[in-house]
Amino acid sequence: MSPYQLVYGKACHLPVELEHKTFWAVKKLNFDLQKAGSARLLQLNELEEHRMFSYESAKLYKEKTKAWHDKQIQKRELIPGTEVLLFNSRLRLFLGKLKSRWSGPFKLVRVYPYGAVDLLDERSGCEFKVNGQRVKQYWGESVARMKITTVLSDP
Repeated sequence: MSPYQLVYGKACHLPVELEHKTFWAVKKLNFDLQKAGSARLLQLNELEEHRMFSYESAKLYKEKTKAWHDKQIQKRELIPGTEVLLFNSRLRLFLGKLKSRWSGPFKLVRVYPYGAVDLLDERSGCEFKVNGQRVKQYWGESVARMKITTVLSDP
């Protein structure tokens, strides 16, 4: 057993061995070397043609998919000073049917050229930067953000 077979669990075939086996098969079966060589060359050309066709198909598919995804991106006019809601994408880790994935409202402070926006949380006074695709305009009215507790007791 060879060291290669001990390490990798399969036999090692060197190019010299393969060439010898090929020559032996050609000699044993009385093949015409010119005819076999031209057939193999034809097979290699067909394989290359098939590979190029697959490459072109993949390229066209990628272009169509990119066009579809780019079409799905919505253009939004975000104006500083408006109130927006922020989409919480990590909420699916915590299951809750009635829990909204939108948090806020936050005040839009600044819009950067490539889609990033600065938001201000008026409750905590914290300002942070997020992707502009994660926000949408808040159309609701200003809501009094106070907690009201109601104690229920038996009469």
